[in-house]
Amino acid sequence: MAALMAAVPVLALLVLCPGPAAAAAPLVIWHGMGDSCCNPVSMGYIQKLVEKKIPGIYVLSLKIGSSLIQDMENSFFMNVNEQVREVCEQLAADPRLQGGYNAMGFSQGGQFLRAVAQRCPAPPMLSLISIGGQHQGVYGFPRCPGESSHLCDWIRKTLDLGAYTKAVQEHLVQAEYWHDPLKEEDYRKNSIFLADINQERGINETYKKNLMALKKFVMVKFLNDTMVDPPISEWFGFYKSGQAKETIPLQETSLYKEDRLGLQEMDKAGKLVFLGVKGDHLHFSEEWFDSSILPFLQ
Repeated sequence: MAALMAAVPVLALLVLCPGPAAAAAPLVIWHGMGDSCCNPVSMGYIQKLVEKKIPGIYVLSLKIGSSLIQDMENSFFMNVNEQVREVCEQLAADPRLQGGYNAMGFSQGGQFLRAVAQRCPAPPMLSLISIGGQHQGVYGFPRCPGESSHLCDWIRKTLDLGAYTKAVQEHLVQAEYWHDPLKEEDYRKNSIFLADINQERGINETYKKNLMALKKFVMVKFLNDTMVDPPISEWFGFYKSGQAKETIPLQETSLYKEDRLGLQEMDKAGKLVFLGVKGDHLHFSEEWFDSSILPFLQ
């Protein structure tokens, strides 16, 4: 009895003074088109914000190339499959990521990080947060970020001339997730990136298994998006096949119904999270980020 009484204060102390909280999982960020890893008004700002709100977290903002200029150029001109391969090597070589990490992709960085989840299960991606990523691709570039407008005019012309030709596919990033609903057969046969990760040419069971290992797959859609066509691609929906007016949600696509990627099973298990935010492409407030995104990182 005396021994039991002596133990009570110790138990009380343990309740009142719990041990240190588990450290937050590291975070890997991949920027969008025309951006770079460390731009102080975009990815640099996001990195500092996360580090301020979650003290001690390790944040890796991916740089593709040896300089910020190269990183930005590669977002237009470096074969996406090579970019994904390079990122997989970066992650595998980083000792701080070996226990697992969360991933956050902005715009095209969202679908590129999904490719990492599907192709490179080690180290393990825990959760994927796609902020404005186009998971069914795009069929148009209505508007372009910042100073890249002249480049986007050239990209539009190139895509119109032959998005699915070998030369364009291998050297123009945006062609690699160009999804023409009027030329579905061309897309399925010749898209070297998006058609592959979306299982359009057959089922890669490893891709499915790896994606389904995620704890959460969060998709953020911008409700006033003027840059992504169609905006529903940010929630994995797209145009109904054969036309470019009517869109359908993920749940009505053959990808979901046939469960080629495991998305139906993930949805039923509560792993898919669909968030909408008012504003144009990648426009959001710090308050929204704090309340809607940070909880997935803590």
